[in-house]
Amino acid sequence: MAKIAMPTVPEGERWHDLDRALTRRRQLGTAGAMSPRTIAADDDWTVADVLCTSGPDDHPFEEQHARYAIAIVLAGSFQYRSPLGPVLMTPGSLMLGNSGQSFECGHAHGDGDRCVSFWFAPDYFERLSADAGVRRVGGRFTVPRLPPLRTLSPLVTRAALGLASPGETPWDELGVTLAASAVRLSAGMSPDRRGSPLNTEARVAQAVRTIDRHPATAWRLARLAGAARLSPYHFLRTFTQLTGVTPHQYVLRSRLRAAAVRLVRESGTVIDIALDCGFGDLSNFTRAFRAEFGVSPRRYRRER
Repeated sequence: MAKIAMPTVPEGERWHDLDRALTRRRQLGTAGAMSPRTIAADDDWTVADVLCTSGPDDHPFEEQHARYAIAIVLAGSFQYRSPLGPVLMTPGSLMLGNSGQSFECGHAHGDGDRCVSFWFAPDYFERLSADAGVRRVGGRFTVPRLPPLRTLSPLVTRAALGLASPGETPWDELGVTLAASAVRLSAGMSPDRRGSPLNTEARVAQAVRTIDRHPATAWRLARLAGAARLSPYHFLRTFTQLTGVTPHQYVLRSRLRAAAVRLVRESGTVIDIALDCGFGDLSNFTRAFRAEFGVSPRRYRRER
């Protein structure tokens, strides 16, 4: 039986606790650090709310995955480097790590991030991989990241909602579903070991952080490209290469995840939430929401 920890994370938006931790760090003048808080655990798995307050002035250092790792990025961005290649981690994406694998995380382009991280015992994870129909040596990941794909949006949103009520969330079921989805999706991807100039990566990372904080803003390609001091063509190409999705897809999924969280946490009408999250009318919102989550907004709210 899973051992559920008592709630340790106060209810609030995904940036709230991170901003508070960053403010406390600045007041104390301490170095950035990673603070994992265990939410639930069993013999074969652990899930934690992980706040990291590191920034550009903190030097990344090499670590090692003791278990298989899948981290759902909820806020902030960071650079993740492993033997599978370097990638930029952004909200909605999954960081993947193999047991025994060395890795390095850095925050050259901004302060802090927040993740819900799952760690799986090797035997348990390899059984899950085999049961999911993925027959690779040891069930190991071959890519370091999954981008913010439509298939992942329901899982990312469930994890974000779970932080508000960790004792009521079936983390064991979410972990199994997450692991199965990650191994299936990653099995069809090839590692991309191309790097990008740091100044270009920094501009995309800043765009990601701005979108994530203000998803309802009318973000257009020309506006984002202008803020990044890149041509629309180069911004579109670089953004897609670094995040794994186009700017339009990224903005749309940020809005839909924000709307899904609000539908469950708040009592406002569906149309008010849709408009607040940047959608022009209810029909467009309902159509996009159903495509992303498989059900209508009203049904999503009713079933959560």
